[in-house]
Amino acid sequence: MLTSSFASVGELMRKNYYIISDGKLMRDENTIYFENEEGKRPIPINTIYAIYAFSSLTITSKAISYLAKEGVCIHFFNRYGFYEGSFYPRESLISGEVILKQAEHHLDKEKRLYLARAFVEGSILNMAKVVRKSGEDDAEIISILQNLNEAKSIAEIMGIEAAAKNAYYAKFDKILKELKFEKRSRQPPENEVNAMLSFGNSLLYSAVLSEIYHTQLNPAISYLHEPSERRFSLALDLAEIFKPLIVDRLIFNLVNNRIIQKDDFDREFNGILLNENGKKKFIKYFNERLEKTIKHRELNRNVSYQRLIRLECYKLVKHLLGVENFKPFVIWW
Repeated sequence: MLTSSFASVGELMRKNYYIISDGKLMRDENTIYFENEEGKRPIPINTIYAIYAFSSLTITSKAISYLAKEGVCIHFFNRYGFYEGSFYPRESLISGEVILKQAEHHLDKEKRLYLARAFVEGSILNMAKVVRKSGEDDAEIISILQNLNEAKSIAEIMGIEAAAKNAYYAKFDKILKELKFEKRSRQPPENEVNAMLSFGNSLLYSAVLSEIYHTQLNPAISYLHEPSERRFSLALDLAEIFKPLIVDRLIFNLVNNRIIQKDDFDREFNGILLNENGKKKFIKYFNERLEKTIKHRELNRNVSYQRLIRLECYKLVKHLLGVENFKPFVIWW
């Protein structure tokens, strides 16, 4: 099965494509085709923003070369819905100055601490907003924020974020009307809410990575998370800011409106994961959330949630170049 969804405002007529069933991607002249048991479907190259593959996917060398030339990222997930990796094309917007500044802000302790604090500040303020919007008290979460400026190391900053998340997660079972959260569990998720959190966070990480690609930033140079050979850690940094808005609010909506229920999950390896039907539902509503628009207070125009991620990347570039200090995105609605 191949589904699609329009990408953010600014990439007009380009879509995110989601490949749910096994198949093959191939190229014929200026068109990419997806072929499976149901037949062969054309995907004009100028309609593709990013591809998310959740199945066994064969890609011909001609197809991957063409996708790379057109700057299309491909994100791969295993059959359990866990993120495995991305095909990240050669950057077309590469800037030596920005890369040098990125490295400088990572190597300089105070500059790195400033950005790490900013990412966590945005994350905590957005968690508090989600809790408050849901009718719960955010005082404990906000109180933890007071310790952030005193943190003298990345480990301390991450410890503060962990404390805030614990206080945040403690509110989930008061917000959720149907399924129970209990506590955060990951590998494997121990219940339905944790399964959605893990799946949603993987989707968000991939969406952030796609936005980074369309800027001058190098995704491997990060500030809150340690750079790693096996991941694009800057996407992890930026995703922290948007998890409450894009993933957590979505889960509350899906559960409380009974859109996703217990029969949308399977038990696998002593854990619980979304089944194929559950993944389809989650992907559908996840992308509706990416496409959702709000009136931006500074730009004075409507922008999509996906575009908000790109704007955060631009803000980071400005900070690195000394144009304007980075201030994290905070939900205002």
